[in-house]
Amino acid sequence: MSKFIPLILFTVLTNFFSQIMLKKGMTQINLGSFSAANIINAIPGIILNPFVIGGLLMMIISMASHLLVLSKVDISFAYPFLGLSFVLITIWGHFVLAEPINFYKIAGVAFIVCGVVLVARS
Repeated sequence: MSKFIPLILFTVLTNFFSQIMLKKGMTQINLGSFSAANIINAIPGIILNPFVIGGLLMMIISMASHLLVLSKVDISFAYPFLGLSFVLITIWGHFVLAEPINFYKIAGVAFIVCGVVLVARS
């Protein structure tokens, strides 16, 4: 199963990049207040935003890769690796987007990393 780790990591990275692109695209959209009318008015801008389109395409690639992984390895081996996306997104959010990070986020990321290491060694 360990020979599929590069493909699993590819899935993790494409998932990470899809989330980053979607975040970038959606921060460019001005929804105003959270109401049905504002959301409906924003739909054309969302659909035509290149970062949203790219993020969705990257998500499709990630899902296709994940399906390939699932066809080759046990789900109990592959799925925990997806937690690494949370690690990457937390790091990106803090260092690139200046999002606050606290002890609980750091502890959660550390637990995820420990869990993935344990699963990878199984």
